[in-house]
Formats: sequence, C-alpha cells, structure tokens
Amino acid sequence: MKLLEEKIVNDGVIKSGNVLKVDSFLNHQIDVPFVAELGKELKRLFADRNITKILTIEASGIGIACVAAMYFSVPVVFAKKSSGSNMDKDVYFTQIYSYTHSKTNDVVVSKRFLSKTDHVLIIDDFLANGCALEGLIDIVRQSGATVEGVGVAVEKGFQGGGDKLRKAGYNLHSLAIIDKMDAKTNTVVFRHEEA
Repeated sequence: MKLLEEKIVNDGVIKSGNVLKVDSFLNHQIDVPFVAELGKELKRLFADRNITKILTIEASGIGIACVAAMYFSVPVVFAKKSSGSNMDKDVYFTQIYSYTHSKTNDVVVSKRFLSKTDHVLIIDDFLANGCALEGLIDIVRQSGATVEGVGVAVEKGFQGGGDKLRKAGYNLHSLAIIDKMDAKTNTVVFRHEEA
C-alpha cells in the first residue's frame, strides 16, 4: 500500500536492532484518518470473507483493529496480556514471545467472546517473527472458530514470520512489507505482494 510506505519513509524512524518506530502515527499516537485508510484497505482485501469477529492483541493492534471493524461492522476482541481481577476465569490461554520486549507474555481471551461459529480476521500492527500471530491463531484454534485471514499493517519480511504463515496456508495480507532497512542511512526497501 503506497500510502503506508510513504508514511513509513516520511515519519518512521529506524533504530539499531531492526527496530522501526512508527509511534507518531500507528502505535502510540494514532493518526486516525490515516488509519481509517488502512482499515478500508483491509476491508477490500478480505471483502470476500464472512468475518464475524476481528481478533487482535493489546495494545498496539487495537487502534487499527477498531477502525477496520467499522468497515466490517463486527466487534473487536483483543487478547489481554494478563488476566486481572476483572477478567473472566473461563479463558483461552496461550503464551506469546514478544520480540520488542524480549519476554514471554501469558495471553488470554474470555471464552464468552469467541466460539466455534465465529469467522475471525486477525489484525495486528506489526509482524516480525510471527509469534504474536501464531499465539492468536492458537486462541482461535482453541475456540473452534475459523481463521478467515490475517491482516497486518507493517511486516518485517526479512524476519520470516510472514513467509512462515503463508507457507502454513494462512490468507495473510500485509499493507507494507519491508525487505531491508538500514538505521545508519534511515532507508527502507519494500517488497510488493500481489493483492
């Protein structure tokens, strides 16, 4: 998606360790009109699927998932990284390793919000090695629901998570796929997938 690629080039910041900061528009401060365009594109990409729920993980995926849900007219369920005192006790549970924070999180979704009759679109802001998405897929599998697709704003293609999920047969669309990025020159090389 050219619009997202331009935003990454103009407003993204590449840090050492293959870190891309897009916090000025996507996952700290949210440029809502811009994210609305991303939501429209996700609707276009998955328009042929019977989506009944969108699933994401707290916290960064919630913004883009909520905007996309407006176009699908479905609720968003977000996996919580811990179960607090106000959380249902009857939950789907998985563990997800966070590349960004270098730690494993316990992740839960209340069984009240996902069932075997659901057709789920999983949405997240970033895809690197695929651990978060694999964890969300595991939660959908536990519920008996169907994964209709996976939509990602930014994929770091050079880390292989997206390629692994595609090989496993998942209908994955990333709005921008980065094949290379260089912190010293602040340059990005994009891959273009066919939509």
